[in-house]
Amino acid sequence: MQDVSRLFQEPKAERRPSDEDSPVSPSDKEKYDKESQYTSELSSPQDSAPPSAGDSLPKAQPPVVPPGPPPPQWSLLHEYAFIFNICLAQFITLAALAQTIAPLLLIGHQMKVRHPGQLSWFTAAYSMSLGTFILPAGRIGDMYGHKRVFMFGWLWFGIWSLIAGFGYSQGPIFFSVARGFQGIGPALVVPNAMALVGRTFPIGNKRNMVFSLFAACGPTGFVMGAAMSSLLAERLWWPWALWITAVVCALAAIFSYLVIPASMSRPATPPGQDPPKFDFLGCGLGVSGLILINFSLNQAPIVGWPTAYIYFILLIGLMLTVAFIYIEMYHAEHPLLPLRGLQKQAIFALACIAAGWASHGIWLYYFYMFLMRVRGVGPVSATACLAPVAPIGVAWALSTGVLLRKTHVSLVMFAAMMFFFIGTVLLAFVPERQSYWLQTFFSVIIMPGGMNLSFPAGTILLSNAMPREHQGKAASLVSTVVNYSIASGLGFAGSVERSVVLKAERTGNMDVMVGYRGGWFLGCGLSGLGVLISLYFVWVSRKR
Repeated sequence: MQDVSRLFQEPKAERRPSDEDSPVSPSDKEKYDKESQYTSELSSPQDSAPPSAGDSLPKAQPPVVPPGPPPPQWSLLHEYAFIFNICLAQFITLAALAQTIAPLLLIGHQMKVRHPGQLSWFTAAYSMSLGTFILPAGRIGDMYGHKRVFMFGWLWFGIWSLIAGFGYSQGPIFFSVARGFQGIGPALVVPNAMALVGRTFPIGNKRNMVFSLFAACGPTGFVMGAAMSSLLAERLWWPWALWITAVVCALAAIFSYLVIPASMSRPATPPGQDPPKFDFLGCGLGVSGLILINFSLNQAPIVGWPTAYIYFILLIGLMLTVAFIYIEMYHAEHPLLPLRGLQKQAIFALACIAAGWASHGIWLYYFYMFLMRVRGVGPVSATACLAPVAPIGVAWALSTGVLLRKTHVSLVMFAAMMFFFIGTVLLAFVPERQSYWLQTFFSVIIMPGGMNLSFPAGTILLSNAMPREHQGKAASLVSTVVNYSIASGLGFAGSVERSVVLKAERTGNMDVMVGYRGGWFLGCGLSGLGVLISLYFVWVSRKR
């Protein structure tokens, strides 16, 4: 067992007729058409309920939204196994994210990396790929069957987890690249898992509960992943966390084959219609633009913004992203994302999610850095300090469906943004040697409200608004915003930390807390922006 204490102390469903079934009988066509009638608004499910005298927000007249397919004819045990399999996708995705956050200083010590910008790449590369490649993953599932893509994603996830585990011998650049390719696996798994839920369960309490359970697996997965990777790093060797992940992914692929109905291997298109086609131009523009933007944001803290190629890459990325949005909205026959039909409620919800989750990524990264480098605790102890996130996050996630039935989605988003803001502010002003049970503890128990209200609310909102043959697109949009915001937030925070530390060094102040507070203050600004957007969301909803 290696001595690690000195590293953390530093000085100051039923089968549906498809295209393969020819000819299509009129009765089957009529059956599908009846199931595809739109019944609720692009908002939370409760909007279709009649208003009461005590309602503070007026209810809009419902336009068309698909109710989804009827529940498949399976046993209760089979249904539970299916839900467990779906939730495992979110659990392992967040556990893999934690594998380079909790034991970060140990990994950096072995690879002889101490620069904060280089260390953050180990996590940012994973989030960048996850947030970017989700963009086409949902559409691919809509085209070729969500079960097939879901299983392929598990296999890809496992292979690159294995390769990343051997990155210890190849240096930090190879390891960061391998983490980036590893992130493509969950990018395929997560949106197709959510699409499988949308295809399986009709709009209602059960679908909302499954989405809430899916969201609840986020904090539990992260805490478990952080705990296991920390224990392995301190007691054995940190690559074992990645190798174990590879084994789990292989088993998950086998389990998916056995549990998910065979009908989910086919596209959920209406009888007599062709499956949706792939938008190659939009995919090329969108993926390239998002990768270039995120690369420039996370590379700038290492080489500095005055470096010419940072501005060049950022400019090219922005131009490609603008071209992607223009193509998707006005020219793409089969767009990757449902940008044309997004109503104001969906746009406001996604904007809140982007601001809040960017703030959350900053809060989490510097939470570990603060505990390990300033307070001198190890990865396992730091993870133990974060442990309350799991049960509290589960409670908030499971309550989202109930809250959406009783209040408007704008109020749920406002509450989530307030949790993000208050939790970040508490850490931004925390004294270095204060007891954990004061500001740090209260920040830990407040932050899960932001994560586990905003994600399931946005997922339910978008899923209920899309027909079952486009559930992949709905899932891709929410997951892209969440994961890409985390990676971008880390890039911005790294630049702020570098700037603040360089300025402090010129004045003779070598305290690392100066840089950490700079990152947290940026997180306060982002979550504060989310609060303002959600307030405007509430005002617009009341006006309606």
